[in-house]
Amino acid sequence: MTRDPELRYTSAGVPVARFAIAVNRIPRKDSGEKAQDVDFINVVAWRRLAEICGEYLKKGRPVAVEGRLQIRSYEGKNGVKKTMTEVVLDNMQMLGRKGEGAAPQTGAPAVENAPEEVSETPQAVDEEIPF
Repeated sequence: MTRDPELRYTSAGVPVARFAIAVNRIPRKDSGEKAQDVDFINVVAWRRLAEICGEYLKKGRPVAVEGRLQIRSYEGKNGVKKTMTEVVLDNMQMLGRKGEGAAPQTGAPAVENAPEEVSETPQAVDEEIPF
């Protein structure tokens, strides 16, 4: 997680959370030397899954996300059309070891009532994303 989730509500009261994750890649160059690249991926969650993300996820915490890619366009402040690619979250799993803010492998969760894996199939919402 590169930042804490930002939880907001649409005008119809539907929760939506936005956050970003960093994914490390270690490709090999033609010379056989390893290089490290980082991809930053925007993620959006809706409804109860958004509320759970807002409550339990924090910057720096490892998390696995699963969802569909969504590409949307908008007009920037200077009037230039911009395109954004993001993952619309279907499933989320909090990762890490005890002491890293994640729930332990056995016993009670480190965070009271923290779900380890959450799934939600988002439905179309006829609302603009509020941010």
